[in-house]
Amino acid sequence: MRLLSDMARNIWQSAQNVLPIVLVLIALQTLVLRRPIPNGRTVGLGIVFIIIGLFVFLTGVTMSLLPLGSEVGRTLVTLDSKVLILALAFIVGYASTLVEPGLKSIAGEVEEVSVGVIRQSTLIHTVALGVGIGMVIGMFKILNGISSAKVVVPILLLSAILVAFAPEEFVGIAFDCASATTGPVNVPINMAIGIGLSQMVKGADPLMQGFGVVGLTSLGPVLSVLVLGIIRGR
Repeated sequence: MRLLSDMARNIWQSAQNVLPIVLVLIALQTLVLRRPIPNGRTVGLGIVFIIIGLFVFLTGVTMSLLPLGSEVGRTLVTLDSKVLILALAFIVGYASTLVEPGLKSIAGEVEEVSVGVIRQSTLIHTVALGVGIGMVIGMFKILNGISSAKVVVPILLLSAILVAFAPEEFVGIAFDCASATTGPVNVPINMAIGIGLSQMVKGADPLMQGFGVVGLTSLGPVLSVLVLGIIRGR
């Protein structure tokens, strides 16, 4: 009974996350735009699937990705090699980005709108490269006790410089791709690894050093996509 009660409560929490935006969209369609909802039954069934899917996904993340990522982060220090730790961090960041659903959606739209000029696979791997670099920077920051400001400010300045030289169409794509990396796969893994590692590094404060990794993995793709734009624009 306790298990069923917990499941019901978690499903209701998932519904509370989904229903507000659904109600807003329905209100816009019916009251503001004064148009009927097409395929109402299909839409209603889809909403139910979203709620159940969100419940299953969040439960899975709590049971697997978060504890596994945290354990990996805590275990990394046993390698006793910063170079190897950073290399593994890059691999994790790169690999986790390849399965990010939001990024695949954006990359597909970019390929369609650009009529195949910017290939979906090229953009995805470019963003994955940026996320991997962001993970390396984040882990390097934790291992060496560097404050976030000393890392973020130079990256932002470099981004501003690249924006001035990159083709205009790549600027918007770069920032949209960066936001797509903060999805349901990257965030739990990268955050858990960062916090886990900071808990095991001597002298590191998990509150000060463990957080910020997700932000850095978002800034990395901005740089990589802008560089791609500069290269393609030549």
